[in-house]
Amino acid sequence: MAYIEARGLRKTYGATVALDGIDLEVEEGRILGVIGPNGAGKTTALNAIVGLTSYEGQLRVMGRDPWTDRARLMRDATFIADVAVLPRWIRVSQALDYLAGVHPGFDRAKADALLAKTSIRPTSKVRELSKGMVAQLHLALVMAIDARLLVLDEPTLGLDLLFRKQFYDSLLSDYFEQSRTVVVATHQVDEVQHVLTDVVFLDRGRIVFRRSMEEVEVRFHEVAVHPDRIAAARALHPVHERQSVGRSVLLFEGQDRERLAALGDVRTPSVADLFVAILSSRAGQPQGATR
Repeated sequence: MAYIEARGLRKTYGATVALDGIDLEVEEGRILGVIGPNGAGKTTALNAIVGLTSYEGQLRVMGRDPWTDRARLMRDATFIADVAVLPRWIRVSQALDYLAGVHPGFDRAKADALLAKTSIRPTSKVRELSKGMVAQLHLALVMAIDARLLVLDEPTLGLDLLFRKQFYDSLLSDYFEQSRTVVVATHQVDEVQHVLTDVVFLDRGRIVFRRSMEEVEVRFHEVAVHPDRIAAARALHPVHERQSVGRSVLLFEGQDRERLAALGDVRTPSVADLFVAILSSRAGQPQGATR
């Protein structure tokens, strides 16, 4: 079942095209990473999915139109925005009480357990918390809601490395325990790639790359080429070439791994390296070109 299905999804702000005819399917039980530079359309796409912005084209989320049926949709979905907005006057305990009273899917015990891993006191007011602590509180509140679809826009922005790791470990645990479907947009690619099942690259409002992580591991290889084999490696038409510690590192798609091993040291590229390679290869292409 496609939890999210978009056809020709388009959004403009005046003369600015934020989304330029996106086609996308996210199946139930997958974790999709949405990666792109600033201004690529990531936040606009996520806002459309949770009904926070209008759009052109077709979009169904769990069988519903998110713009006209947002109230019903958000009973089964949660959204973490890139900026945590909470009333500055409210105490932590009051925020927990409020959500417990208004949201039937809120698990107070789970929220308490998440907050117990932080230094946040229940009696503290939001205005007394640091930016990172506000982000921690926001994550605890939203992650404690039992939802089938979780949409995250830069969820760990402003958090230290330790808490970011704890968050993604908790996200992965929830995913396996509750069969959640997750869509996450982030710049911290290396920290999130181990939880992803699928990845999409956005550039200038268009999807320029989409693969499952299984496909990435099978089809893409990076080779740190021996200096005397560089001509032979380039003859195989690499997707991208970069320099690293005195060696040329070439990215290949669809080449036999054993054949590449004769050219140098072979490894599976990280999502971050793949992202840089794909967007660098598009730098000279017209805006409409996709891969």
